Parts: sequence; C-alpha cells; structure tokens
Amino acid sequence: MERIYLDHAATSPTHRDVVEKMIPYMTEKFGNPSSIHSFGREGRQGLDTARRICAQSINGKPNEIIFTSGGTESDNLAIYGVAYGNRHKGNHIITTNIEHHAVLHTCQQLEKEGFEVTYLPVDEEGKVSTLDVQAALREETILVTIMFGNNEVGTIQSIGEIGQLLKQHQAYFHTDAVQAYGLVDIDVQEMEIDLLSISSHKINGPKGIGFLYVKEDVQLAPRVFGGEQERKRRAGTENVPGVIGLAEAVTIAQQDREEKKYLYEQYKKVLLSKFDEQNIYYTVNSPSSQCLPHVLNIAFAGVDIESFLVNLDMAGIAVSSGSACTAGSVSPSHVLVAMFGEGSDKIRSSVRFSFGLGNTMEQIELAAQKTVDIVKRLVTQ
Repeated sequence: MERIYLDHAATSPTHRDVVEKMIPYMTEKFGNPSSIHSFGREGRQGLDTARRICAQSINGKPNEIIFTSGGTESDNLAIYGVAYGNRHKGNHIITTNIEHHAVLHTCQQLEKEGFEVTYLPVDEEGKVSTLDVQAALREETILVTIMFGNNEVGTIQSIGEIGQLLKQHQAYFHTDAVQAYGLVDIDVQEMEIDLLSISSHKINGPKGIGFLYVKEDVQLAPRVFGGEQERKRRAGTENVPGVIGLAEAVTIAQQDREEKKYLYEQYKKVLLSKFDEQNIYYTVNSPSSQCLPHVLNIAFAGVDIESFLVNLDMAGIAVSSGSACTAGSVSPSHVLVAMFGEGSDKIRSSVRFSFGLGNTMEQIELAAQKTVDIVKRLVTQ
C-alpha cells in the first residue's frame, strides 16, 4: 500500500540537497564558530553566509537575524523579549484568538506575570479586522503579535495594513510567519514588520532550527544567558549544520516558489472536484482568497473526526485535524472554535490537507478517492 503524506503543515521532509549541504559541517567544518583558529573560522564563514541568505529572503539585514531552535523559540523570544525589554513603556499586548500555541501560551504566561493581553476575534474566514486592532490599541500597548498565515485553515492576514497602522504607535509588530514563509512574498520593510518568526522544518529544512528577525532598533531582552553569541541576544554555541541546512532550504524555496504555489492550487482543485463528482457533502473552512496555497481545511458533515483520521491512516493517507492530540483523543481546534463557535459541528468533523515536497497529482487523485470512500462508509454507519 502506498503511503501518501498530506500533512506538510505539521512538518515537511528534508530536501536531499539540504542534507548534502549539511554533512561537511558535521564531519569536516565542525569548528565552534566562536573559536579564532581555522576550524572556527570555517564555521563562522558558513554562519555569516547563511545569515545573509536568510536576511535577503525577507529584505532584512544580516545583523537583524537571530538563529533559534525553531518557530516556538522564535515566538517566545519575540514576545517575552519585547515584553520585558519595554516594560517601562507599558504592559499591554494585542494578539488574536487563532494564534499558534507558541504565541497564545506565551501570552497567557505573561498575563500571570502582570501583563495585560487583548485577544482579538476573527470572522468566519479566520480574518482579524484591522479596525479591531486599531480599536484595541492603548497608550501602554507595547506589542501586537498576529500570525501571517494560519496553520490550520490557511488564512492570510492583512499584515501590511496592520504594519502601516502601527507605524505611528510605539507598539512593536511581531508576526509568526512559520506557515507563510517560503510560499508568500514577505518584505519586512515594506510591511513595517519589527519581528518575524520562521521555522526550518516547514520549508524542507532540518528540524530544530529557525530564525527570528528583529529590526535593529527593537529593544529586546534576552531569554537565554551564557556566551555572547547572536550579538548577546541568544546565548549558546550556534547549530552550524542546522543553520547551513536552513539557508539551503531558503534558497531552494525561493527558486521554485511560484511553481509550487500553482501546483498546490491545482491539488486543491483536484480534491474538491473529486468530492463534487462523488456527491459527498462537505464545506471548505479555508478562505477562497487570501489563503496559503498548501493548506486546505474541509468539514465533512456527519463524520466523526477520530474515526475519520484512523480510517484515513489505515488507508495510507496522512492528514491532520489541525487540533491538539492528547492521550489518543482529539481536542477541539481553538481556531475553528474562534471562527464558528463552540456549538458548530465543523469543529468535530474537519480535517486539514496540506501539500508539499514529494506529492504528485496521482497521489492527490488517489487520496481524494480514498477519502470519498471513507466518508461514504462512515456517514452510512
């Protein structure tokens, strides 16, 4: 049985060229980049080149890139770093109800530590209103953190508009771009973004590495203490092989971005057309426009999500509910609850298909047919 992986929004396979690029930095160029000898200088050179590549990809500067262990650490450092680096200016933070838990749980922890957080609602397409952001701003607001593209339904927020809104306010603007990066044009200068988080393993790079863009005038308090790495903002010997892999993944992502976007949109059309042909009832939770090209969230009425996921897995189809999985049970998606309300049947019957490296049109057609067969069987039970 062929296994078909359609959960690339959760993690993606590492590109073979990325792996090959990393190997020399684990075997030959293994020096500590803080060392002054030739081995250290080789590591430092690789690190500096990678920093330039990452900065150029978002129109930032090399000294504005902090390498981290991934999206979660980048989000934590951005939010905690700004909160404690600017507490003398205020204690109010604005975010949304549909953020990744790396943002939501950090904000919730800061509330316990005396900060105030406003959680903005979204509409049924998962979109936050720029007017709501404006209305929530206070004199003491020091940070607005709103994700670029949602990991569960794919909604792309009006990041440029929000950036312009905050241009005349003291609040810094952070965006979690983990899902959007590599597939959506991002220009931190044009969009007036102060901080931006990305993760390597979402773009066919290695796990355990990412970066945080921090505009050079942002006051950021460090969260990890030790050496003077990353210009004293994130201590610890840099993960040079990981950084090299990240930079290669960034380079590859930039080269074929438009081709991938078109291909993933075609995958969406094939899936939905198959569902239409087979007369199964479904509704699309992802917005029809301003949506990440690789994410498609669909509700299948009358289908129990746990049974659905198990049956799909047994058929060799790997997808996700977009929800947290704990002790074998699937908890309701906070994103779908925010969009449709706790009483909606959609929060108990929705799955996320997400596309990426290695998928083919033949796989999508086969996955669509198997999905149809399972839906028909489960609905009639």
